[in-house]
Amino acid sequence: MTSLTSDSVLEQLKSIRSPVTGGDIVSLCMVSDILIEEGKVVFSIKINPAQEKEMESVRQAAQEVVEKMPEVTSVLAVLTAEKKPSSPQQPVNDISKRPVAPQVKHIIAVASGKGGVGKSTIAANLALAFVEMGKKTGLLDADIYGASQPRMMGVRPRPDANEDDMVVPPTAHGLKVMSIGFFMDEISPVLWRGPMVHGAIQQLLRDIEWGDLDVLVIDMPPGTGDAHLSIVQNVLLSGVVIVSTPQDVALSEAKKGMMMFQKVNVPVLGLIENMSYHICSSCGHREDIFDHGKVRAAAQKMNIEFLGEIPLNSEVRAAADIGTPLVSAKKDHVISETFRNIASSVWTSLSAEKVGCPAEKSGCGGCCGQC
Repeated sequence: MTSLTSDSVLEQLKSIRSPVTGGDIVSLCMVSDILIEEGKVVFSIKINPAQEKEMESVRQAAQEVVEKMPEVTSVLAVLTAEKKPSSPQQPVNDISKRPVAPQVKHIIAVASGKGGVGKSTIAANLALAFVEMGKKTGLLDADIYGASQPRMMGVRPRPDANEDDMVVPPTAHGLKVMSIGFFMDEISPVLWRGPMVHGAIQQLLRDIEWGDLDVLVIDMPPGTGDAHLSIVQNVLLSGVVIVSTPQDVALSEAKKGMMMFQKVNVPVLGLIENMSYHICSSCGHREDIFDHGKVRAAAQKMNIEFLGEIPLNSEVRAAADIGTPLVSAKKDHVISETFRNIASSVWTSLSAEKVGCPAEKSGCGGCCGQC
């Protein structure tokens, strides 16, 4: 019988004391949501949001003490707050907020209104297309409930930490990758409430040593919710790419997601129609399974750039399943070329318009090096 239980974890955490009250974090009822799966331990520490800086050392100490327990293979401790700080007078995507990943020139989100439209597949191949263009690129899997990038990119290691206690993302196919999935079992459901999701997103954004990157691609969760607000509150996004299938229900939800980003001052870089059509591999007959062309029409109507069509193709799916997305697996494939064209269009928009550039918005003259 395993000795690794919630009670044994709590017993170890009694040694961690709050710098604010002096009491231990267990007696103060600060520890919650303990999840244990095959040696992987995840738990949250509830704090007052105004004390986040002081409590970061508590989080690190709590994580370290649990890591020393027998049978523990990995630990993720997150700070959560039931009541989040807010500043309603400040635009959500304002340059004045504390920068995350300051050495990254551009951070773009890949989002969708609903699940099942292939957003993560698009994000992975788009990031690898940037690599093919010679750009130093990172990929952040922010889909807490459905982290799929570890499998798509063929990496499952537990990331190491450097001397500054920053997590160093592993590299796959020339791309730096980070995901909550590295700390969780692949088949375990994530049963987290909003505050814990908020805390996990903050940890993923704040504690990763991305280094000098040209572009960081964030694979967003589907829909709109806590995770999206956490990201736009903590990151100065250069823009967002919206993915949708051409069917009415998907496109309707995609429009809602697009409007959400526009309301928080995040530029929409363009729309992609995924599963746009299918070509039979036997007879060559084309069939528009989910309809066709509606995303392009919506982009034209809203005066937003249409970035391209990705067909419903078994090779795209198969490449992702084996951990080598199509852009890396088959560089000469026609769909790989489409992804490279999309990446080129996005990069041209970022470079030409300097979307999200601090120098352009603040008049600082470009000394930040992000221009």
